[in-house]
Amino acid sequence: MTQLPTEGRADNTAAREAEISLIDVARELARHWRRLIFGSFAAGAIALCATYLMTPQFTARTSFLPPQGGSGGALTAALNSSLGSLAGLSGGAAKGSGDMYVSLLQSRTIADRLIDQFQLQQLYKTQHRFEAREVLRSVSRISFNKKDGLIAIEVDDNDPKRAAALANQYVSELRTATTNMSLTEAQRKRSFFERQLERTKVNLSAAQTALQGSGFNQSALRAEPKAAAEEYARIKAELAATEVSLDSTRSVLADRSPEVTRLSVTAASLRSQLQALEKKTDAAQGPDYVSKYREYKYQEVLFDQIARQFEAARLEESLEDNNIQVVDQALVPEWKSKPKRASIALAVSLIVALLLAVHVVSRHLWRSAPSR
Repeated sequence: MTQLPTEGRADNTAAREAEISLIDVARELARHWRRLIFGSFAAGAIALCATYLMTPQFTARTSFLPPQGGSGGALTAALNSSLGSLAGLSGGAAKGSGDMYVSLLQSRTIADRLIDQFQLQQLYKTQHRFEAREVLRSVSRISFNKKDGLIAIEVDDNDPKRAAALANQYVSELRTATTNMSLTEAQRKRSFFERQLERTKVNLSAAQTALQGSGFNQSALRAEPKAAAEEYARIKAELAATEVSLDSTRSVLADRSPEVTRLSVTAASLRSQLQALEKKTDAAQGPDYVSKYREYKYQEVLFDQIARQFEAARLEESLEDNNIQVVDQALVPEWKSKPKRASIALAVSLIVALLLAVHVVSRHLWRSAPSR
């Protein structure tokens, strides 16, 4: 008779033993089905009873639309287009984003205000203030949905009224914080140009006083034509604006960046034009009123440009939407959110059933193992 190879017989034997082993395991589980079912059911019932000992938690939720900002940008674009170099002096400020307002809501300042107002340190039975902040952070969930632009705040508490009050107070404290910090771009621009306008006004008054004291009259225009003086003042004002913008850009960008390079080339070109105009009239040979007239015209042009940019910033600020628009105010929850009794009981029943099955199989394999 033809005999199978030794390796083939070994493989077939191993396959039959594995098949028999799986059948034995299934039979063993079927033999102890009562223990598996009733054991897991009993564990689930015990877990369900235990959930009634837990303190119910209520969740209050509010959502709002953060300040959008920049709503007047389209209207001020026409004004900015005529301002030359000064139009970009304060344009580097970034608009407020939803993530920024989420960070503000999670800040220590707002947390401390809520702790003081609701006496959370005594409520949470914490000895130190930072512990109360951690508990408040654990029961508060603040998220920003980039799709619809809404910020949602959820607060858990065993008192439904306090949960709603805490969620709504988060929004109130954010309003206070944004008002005090002046976060919007339009407010920063308006404040910046307001300071520049006051400074330029003082310089313009001083230049006008100096010009009047120099004895300037119409005959001086023959020595220094009016058009040339105004051209000199315009170029000098643009050079001053470009240099300020260049310094501001260098603080955030590298020296080899395209924006810095462009501003450097513009400043060099304006500087060469200014030097060429200065060579036309030697200050040492000309009368003193020539330089004073130039300074006066420079301050006048600079004051005019800053005044127009200030008005544009004021218009943008007046049209900008800085209000926090509440979409859904937090209401007192009518039903608890935790504990979820059915989910807990089902999860415990499944875990116990799995552990019992592992125990039955392990004991069967240990008993059926050949003695050594």
